[in-house]
Amino acid sequence: MASPLVSVVVPTYNRARVVNHTIESALGQTYESVEVVLVDDGSTDGTPEQIARDWGDDGRVRYFRKANGGPASARNAGFAQARGQYIALLDSDDTWEPWKLSLQIRCMERHPELGMTWTDMAMIDPQGRVVDPAYLRHMYDAYRWFTDAQLFPRSHALVEVAPDLASVVGDARLRIGEIFSNMIMGNLVHTSTVVLRRERLERVKGFDESLRYSGEDYDFHLRTCREGAVGLLDLPAIRYQQGMPDRLTGKKYRIHMAENMLRTIEPIIARDRKDIHLPEHMIRRKLAEAHAWVAFERLELGEAVAARRHYLESLRHWPWQPRLAKPLTFAAMPLGTGVALRRWFKAVKGRWRGQDSGPPWC
Repeated sequence: MASPLVSVVVPTYNRARVVNHTIESALGQTYESVEVVLVDDGSTDGTPEQIARDWGDDGRVRYFRKANGGPASARNAGFAQARGQYIALLDSDDTWEPWKLSLQIRCMERHPELGMTWTDMAMIDPQGRVVDPAYLRHMYDAYRWFTDAQLFPRSHALVEVAPDLASVVGDARLRIGEIFSNMIMGNLVHTSTVVLRRERLERVKGFDESLRYSGEDYDFHLRTCREGAVGLLDLPAIRYQQGMPDRLTGKKYRIHMAENMLRTIEPIIARDRKDIHLPEHMIRRKLAEAHAWVAFERLELGEAVAARRHYLESLRHWPWQPRLAKPLTFAAMPLGTGVALRRWFKAVKGRWRGQDSGPPWC
């Protein structure tokens, strides 16, 4: 029986310097039934000419160009063109281990209830050095709320699925659970590691394109988890690029990340509370953290009125937060004096400590 086709959807924007490596890692998989759906989101750096020159004769690479609309619209455009039974997501500056797709597809073929799988990842710096060999639980701190057993009641040794990869998988496990409720506490899934079953994607309907700058992945994965069982292959299978200036996790995008987090969870909590199996205090704590994050980012931008509103909303959900006393005081000062005073204090502290900021929400 022929192996099911995997469509690897790769959105790209002005990454001609790295996108070839990403394509090579997708086509270099030991799993051979692969097509790369490359969606150029309006690049101006010579990406079209490079792809035509380097990949124009390779039928496995299908290139589509569109007006700039952000990663959510680019991925959705890729979904519309994907022909595979499975759809894999890959960012245009990340690369995969050569066995990644083979292992994930084997797991999903053995467990047809799984609509999505993802993996851990190694974080690398701009020079390609591994900074953190297992970065998933460090990047996504929502893991701190739960044990593995609470998230994933079932698990299987990966060596049982792929005995030929015993030297790679070691004692790593495939962890299976229904984690929609847990995902309310924050994202647990890294996009560039994901493989989706087409049937699950058709129920989820794609990314929310109104979440243009950042945070669209959390909303998508949350809705994917609402539709049924998912699985974590608990070993690093990608090299995640960090430290590049165009990453959407950079400082200038943090306000979008914070506000889109709030935009994602508030309506879902309001609409689906009966299906969220978490104690009330955890939900209130999450809403408090989300509003405090928005408040902090607004204060960073000098927007004291908006910051004050979100700090007060945070305290409404979780009144005992002594750490908010100082930033709320700054936000409450009239005529922007608090913003100016806070910046002066931060500058002094930065010179004293050799750093440029305090902890979040301060």
